[in-house]
Amino acid sequence: MSRCAWPLLRRLPARAGLALRHGGGAAARARPAASSASSSSSSSSASAGDGGASRAPDTSLFVPVPLKPGLGGAAEEDVGAELTRPLDKGEVLKNLNKFYKRKEIQRLGAENGLDARLFHQAFISFRKYIMESSSVSADLHIILNDICCGFVLLGHVDDLFPFFLRHAKQIFPMLDCMDDLRKISDLRLPPNWYPDARAIQRKIIFHAGPTNSGKTYHAIQRFLSAKSGIYCGPLKLLAHEIFQKSNDANVPCDLVTGEERVFANEDSRHAPHVACTIEMCSTNTPYEVAVIDEIQMIRDPARGWAWTRALLGLCAEEIHVCGEPAAIDLVTELMYTTGEEVEVRNYERLTPLTVLDYALESLDNLRPGDCIVCFSKNDIYSVSRQIEARGLECAVIYGSLPPGTKLEQAKKFNDPDDPCKILVATDAIGMGLNLCIRRIIFNSIVKPTVNEKGEKEIDSITTSQALQIAGRAGRFGSSFKQGEVTTMHRDDLAQLKEILSEAVPPVQAAGLHPTPEQIEMFAYHLPDATLSNLIDIFVSLSQVDGMYFVCNIDDFKFLADMIQHIPLNLRSRYVFCTAPLNRKEPFVCTTLLKFARQFSRNEPLTFDWLCRHTKWPLAAPKNIKELVHLEAVHDVFDLYLWLSYRFMDMFPDAVLVRDIQKKLDDIIQIGVCNITKLIRASQSAAAPGTAEAVSEDFPLSRTQRDARVVSDRHGAASTEALSIAVEAAGLRRTKNLRPSRLGGRQEDLKSYGRGSLANRLLREGLLTQEMLRQLESEWQDQHRNGRYGFGSKRDDQHSSKASGKKRK
Repeated sequence: MSRCAWPLLRRLPARAGLALRHGGGAAARARPAASSASSSSSSSSASAGDGGASRAPDTSLFVPVPLKPGLGGAAEEDVGAELTRPLDKGEVLKNLNKFYKRKEIQRLGAENGLDARLFHQAFISFRKYIMESSSVSADLHIILNDICCGFVLLGHVDDLFPFFLRHAKQIFPMLDCMDDLRKISDLRLPPNWYPDARAIQRKIIFHAGPTNSGKTYHAIQRFLSAKSGIYCGPLKLLAHEIFQKSNDANVPCDLVTGEERVFANEDSRHAPHVACTIEMCSTNTPYEVAVIDEIQMIRDPARGWAWTRALLGLCAEEIHVCGEPAAIDLVTELMYTTGEEVEVRNYERLTPLTVLDYALESLDNLRPGDCIVCFSKNDIYSVSRQIEARGLECAVIYGSLPPGTKLEQAKKFNDPDDPCKILVATDAIGMGLNLCIRRIIFNSIVKPTVNEKGEKEIDSITTSQALQIAGRAGRFGSSFKQGEVTTMHRDDLAQLKEILSEAVPPVQAAGLHPTPEQIEMFAYHLPDATLSNLIDIFVSLSQVDGMYFVCNIDDFKFLADMIQHIPLNLRSRYVFCTAPLNRKEPFVCTTLLKFARQFSRNEPLTFDWLCRHTKWPLAAPKNIKELVHLEAVHDVFDLYLWLSYRFMDMFPDAVLVRDIQKKLDDIIQIGVCNITKLIRASQSAAAPGTAEAVSEDFPLSRTQRDARVVSDRHGAASTEALSIAVEAAGLRRTKNLRPSRLGGRQEDLKSYGRGSLANRLLREGLLTQEMLRQLESEWQDQHRNGRYGFGSKRDDQHSSKASGKKRK
């Protein structure tokens, strides 16, 4: 480099505190500049809390921000060229690779928050930026030239580190603000989030007892006698029940759910009492009494945060908490951190509950007041059809039915003058409905679940679930003075007794969820990150103590990824991502996407638009698929109403939508009342080659069995026995395989036809490949020995008749 060029260096802008140095030891000289960033990183760990060092972030979540090469201005290019000469890109590449391999550089990177993954990504980006740029900043140009020309006294590859670190912080902006990010995501003191509640001394009363013990009744009596109060329940049905009960008792009470606001006063003035779903409770409004129902749901992986928020944040003089005794210890510990004591009131069940010593075994043994509990809609369809094939009427209740339809079905079952005396339901009856049930019959004691990784698996129901469902039998005040519990299959009865006899494990932790304000602060520091990525980084950096956990955010991330390409501001995007929908329903998800797209264009979503999208008006369903679609449309209307209370201007026709939703509810009720006709229509419409057309709606294996039950009364018992035997074998083996989680089930599915009985059992998790091979082996052995199993007598009769005809 020409010595006369030195005066021109004054024209260079200051660059990251870099000064051209004479002599060697560049790495040692670069270290002080780097250590300053390192010290800020270490202070971040120390300042994250009083409890010691914070955990290292999951750097796999750090998505690099792309930088376009060649951003340097023409003036800088002229200065670099004037001071040195054009760069030899081949020599530059060689020295950059040498820089990357230097152990000292890797150590410096680690001290500045660049682990091996980030260091590699940052270097790839840094190298690409330099190699593809037509010009780089003048100071970097000079350093690269000195290194490439071998000016040992003026340049060393280690001198690239400040430029590399600057580039790394540009593509990973979180490195520069890790201290702030850790503070924002520190979740170790949730009580401090609610200063209004901490400003008063609250009285906490825990009403503990099993189902049907009167615990909620006593809390509600105090709610009704107070000057003001709020009831927080897990379901719209429960909130609606308290709303009705309060107003019937001449205690004006408003109803607030995600989709609905109903005022007790005609002039829309707020009543002193309110019944709401727990997510909708206000932590700013003062009340005399608050009731938090089903407190054990504070451990729920998805919704537990709502119970934590209500328990810590409600501004009420008295907080009445109702739920299982298993939650007493956790609630007491949480209240200890707020300086509030807990008074525990224990309740015993008001009517006896007996576990029978015999299973039902056959639907012929059903009696009035029986409720068969299934854990899937598929089994609901199958069992209800078998019951009606026996000349009996049954009511049907499952989770995806609209609340109005559930209430109508419950009313039909409870009505002593209605011929419907049997109920077929999922575990949706566990809370929210008052039912006159004499006997609970578990069709199965295994339930499909989704684990932490989002994988489907089956497992025995928990003691808490079993007690919640079984406790619905023999409700106090009903026509049945005691309740009974049993199973459909004899082999399940012993395990049900074992489950019911076990103590409910204590609730260990309360759920938390990042608030919109926290996410907004994260976005301020990381403006280029997607919402899904922001949530991931937040959870990665978050710190909670042993009494809390961060709730599952998979549904939130699913919606965030789905609408990421739509231009929305952060607050609106966050609201759309918290919409309550089932991501397994494609029609509802597609509708949310269309809502968001039209919202982003600032085009109101009108009643006419919604009618065109849903093809309203809709006719009564003719088969199961149409019924399922109607349920999805009802969910779309719910989604519209939910958004209408967040964006009133953009979703202006809530009143009209609520009107057609009530009409749709009536249409769905017609379909549910005729559910067996719909199943038969679905079967007759499905040719053997098109079995998959209905396979997602109900299991073909059970449907085929049902068809045989209807068409051949004489062979019904033997045919049903075969299907039950296969299913029971699957369930028994499932119980034995419970620790293994049936990990290979997904791979097993690939080798089977989608419409077969074997496939349905595999898909439902009731069979594995090993079970299938064992059943096949047993069947072949029986065939060789002349024993054909259940139903062989009828088959032999048919074959003998056929052979007789041939002889004639």
